[in-house]
Amino acid sequence: MTRDEKIESNLGLVHSCAKKFINRGIEYDDLYSAGCIGLIKAIDNFDEGLGYKLSTYAVPVILGEIKRLFRDGGTVKISRSLKDLSQKALRISEEYKKENGVDIPISILAKNLGTDEFSASEALTASQCVLSLTGANDDSEHQIDVPVDSIEENLCEKLSLSQVITELSDFERQLIELRYFKHKTQTQTASVLNMTQVQVSRKEKKLLLKMRQKLTV
Repeated sequence: MTRDEKIESNLGLVHSCAKKFINRGIEYDDLYSAGCIGLIKAIDNFDEGLGYKLSTYAVPVILGEIKRLFRDGGTVKISRSLKDLSQKALRISEEYKKENGVDIPISILAKNLGTDEFSASEALTASQCVLSLTGANDDSEHQIDVPVDSIEENLCEKLSLSQVITELSDFERQLIELRYFKHKTQTQTASVLNMTQVQVSRKEKKLLLKMRQKLTV
């Protein structure tokens, strides 16, 4: 499939992402144009060898370009329902990370929120928009831009994690896959690997430390 064919066949992703930002102060055509830029960037930088689907790689990049449009032109207007869902998503995400040492999978977050994975992902990214805190007038001296992590940076972190996982032994990858991709408990993982729960717990902690060290090199 040619580059142009890939772009054309994935324009539906751009429409899906752009529709989430309707009635927030920017015309749909501008949202769509920004999303198309993100799609093109995703297609040009996509590496099939990483094991990701193009759509999985493209959506965060498309959202990043659309949100960049808001950051450059003004504040994103977030609905009350999305803001409430975002706060709940952040709370669940933080609690999961404290307990497990890794970011919560979108599938688990969606289940806890009682929503679909796209909405769960949007709830998380909604909190990443730049917030503009202004005084009573439009004087720029009274405006504070609160910096946040960019979607592109988060995506790079995920790709780096994917690379680290490929460097693990077959046994180590199986353990990580069972725990964090198939969402098995330590007891269930122990049963599959013919280990005790305590052995799985100890091995998992060592693996996570090993992976963190590789990611910070």
